[in-house]
Amino acid sequence: MDIFGFFNSLLWPIKWVIEAILVGFHTLLDALGMDPAAGLTWVLSIVGLVLVVRAALIPIFVRQIKSQRKMLEVAPQLKKIQDKYKGKRDQFSREAMQRETMDLYKKAGTNPFASCLPLLIQMPIFFSLFSVLNESKPQADGSYKAGVGLLNQELSEQFGSSSLFDIAPLRHSIQSALAANPVETVVIVIAVVMVVLMTASQFITQLQIMSKNQSPEMKASPMYRQQRILLYILPLVFAFSGFAFPIGVMFYWLTSNVWTMVQQFLVIRNMPTPGSEAALAREARLAKKRRKSMTEDAAILEEIVEEPKKIQRQQPVGKNRSKKQGGRR
Repeated sequence: MDIFGFFNSLLWPIKWVIEAILVGFHTLLDALGMDPAAGLTWVLSIVGLVLVVRAALIPIFVRQIKSQRKMLEVAPQLKKIQDKYKGKRDQFSREAMQRETMDLYKKAGTNPFASCLPLLIQMPIFFSLFSVLNESKPQADGSYKAGVGLLNQELSEQFGSSSLFDIAPLRHSIQSALAANPVETVVIVIAVVMVVLMTASQFITQLQIMSKNQSPEMKASPMYRQQRILLYILPLVFAFSGFAFPIGVMFYWLTSNVWTMVQQFLVIRNMPTPGSEAALAREARLAKKRRKSMTEDAAILEEIVEEPKKIQRQQPVGKNRSKKQGGRR
């Protein structure tokens, strides 16, 4: 078995699940009256796939947040280890530093690669969708190949021949558009815009973490410097790799990036890293809310106290009592 055959065998169960989710959303949208062969219907099915996948990854994301908190706790001890071996470049010192560092991570129950776990889990899904789209293209005889699961030949033909707004086939990429005769300029423009949006959303997500959700101890660590380098390198890697990705896969990527961006915003706002700029901002918001609540409570209490006095001053006089008072005069 060649390497590609082995890789396809590994992706087979993931592709089956992806096809099941795609066909499920496609069937729902068809029942709602959308054109089953339209590119927009398949794009929305891909968006539905993202929502299912990212919702399933929420427990992994929570675990990632906890791991990042533990990394913050061990940052001072990690710096002590690094200072201990600072300037020592011999093999024994490097091995000892690595061993002590790994022991520290083990005792804390964390891992520096835990923050990459959601991305690593998504990569097989990403490549499986790429494979499903790639295999949905017309064969040499003009027919379409059925998928590995619920994506039968009819649905495969609809998926493989669908175009966004009838101008940009979902299976085409910048690379295939440039190789076409004539060159598919519209596809290139749409794909370039999507690559820019994907890269920008990736950069904004990482930037809000680096700028607002890092404690002073974390910013002083070597790991922070590595993250700053990745802040600029990763978007470039994604931008260049987007050259070969079909438009359908780009929609998955873009939707997933938007989910991550919103998710990180909510986490940073409501569960920030202790000592970070976001944590200070949250404390200020809570203090302002408490002051406002105390002011409103004081106003309500004052109104309750004043109400009996108003009633006593404005006590009505009965008709008989009024006549008696008039007769005395």
